[in-house]
Amino acid sequence: MKKTGLLFTIVIISANAYCQVIYDTIQKQAGVDTASLRIKNLNPYFTIHVDSALRYQLEINKDMSQYYWFIKNSPVGVKINKDNGLLTTKVDKSFFLSGRLKYDYEYRVPLSVQNLNNPADKVDTFFTMLFYSTEIIPSKIKPTVTSNLFIDEGDTLSFKLQCDNGSFPIEGINYISNYAIKSSTNITHCGDDFTWVAPFDFIKENEKEKQKKINLYFIGSTKFHVSDTALIEITVKENINYPQQALEFENLYLEVTKYITQLKSSFRIVDRKIKKVKRTRTAFDLTSASTALGGTIFSSLPNSNQQTAGKILPSIGVALVPVKEATAPNSSYEQNTATLIRSSIKRLEYLLTENRLVGSRDPDILNKSRKLRDELKQTQIQLIDIPIAEQAPNEKELDEYFNSPKVNKKYKMRRK
Repeated sequence: MKKTGLLFTIVIISANAYCQVIYDTIQKQAGVDTASLRIKNLNPYFTIHVDSALRYQLEINKDMSQYYWFIKNSPVGVKINKDNGLLTTKVDKSFFLSGRLKYDYEYRVPLSVQNLNNPADKVDTFFTMLFYSTEIIPSKIKPTVTSNLFIDEGDTLSFKLQCDNGSFPIEGINYISNYAIKSSTNITHCGDDFTWVAPFDFIKENEKEKQKKINLYFIGSTKFHVSDTALIEITVKENINYPQQALEFENLYLEVTKYITQLKSSFRIVDRKIKKVKRTRTAFDLTSASTALGGTIFSSLPNSNQQTAGKILPSIGVALVPVKEATAPNSSYEQNTATLIRSSIKRLEYLLTENRLVGSRDPDILNKSRKLRDELKQTQIQLIDIPIAEQAPNEKELDEYFNSPKVNKKYKMRRK
């Protein structure tokens, strides 16, 4: 029994092997490939012109009716027939104008073919597609400002460099100008910002025209060294450096104020000297008048000695006159000096009041500074011989003395 079963099993196995050999022989004679699934005519790279059509029949080494085809994430216009593997491509120019497709860009297209009955029997591969056009669309640089700009010294100029990319995008940007100016930001690619601050000394004082024109050329180039140039004309007008001029005006204002204080101190010295001389001369005049009057009185007395004294006293009064002139000469020079100092002080104070700054950006700051500077210089030259007090004076005390009613009355202009 055991021997018979073994023999039966061997006979069955031999029969199966024999049938398989016969089946393989029939398949080979029929021209059927019994190897693993593969695509026989896959082209790994397609180069397609825009507005053209592609029809490409893919083939496998199996019965195509048992398989289906599909692609994933295909570019716009690329399709495949799921039943027979016919690859078709229709690329319109509108796809590129709308930005859905790009020129000279390699699109990787995943391709798969799979058995309908056996999911394990499949092929996953890919091919590359590139689209090109013989029509060249130029790329252009488009700044975000007009071609003519007007700015003042001290202003900040800033704008963005945009690009209209055509067939070949602009890969680099450079710029040149007729004056040595430099952007504070880096300019190399599309989308960069050009920023430049016009310095206050850009227009020199000795230049007749108070403005300058800058021709700024932005040059963009593609990878094929095709360039596009955008020209911007910048007119820079002369402007006031308000921070610096305000600082100079403040220093000048303090200098004039300090000089006025010094003049008031000198005025007090001269005026007091005039008062002292006046008191001395008044004392001599009173003494002389008293002597003359005393002589008259003594001459009318009956005593002869008294009459003799009355004759001598008028001579003494006359003799006091040259003594008075020698001791306290007439102070006309000091009087004129005090008047000159006082008028100079009044003039400078009036100029300080009239030339105060109106706000932090007073448009007339240059003229006001010039008036104060010229008047200060002229007054200093005019009063160059006037002694200036070196000690630090008390401004409040000087103002009270200078504006006192007695002083104002003394130097007040009188009608003739």
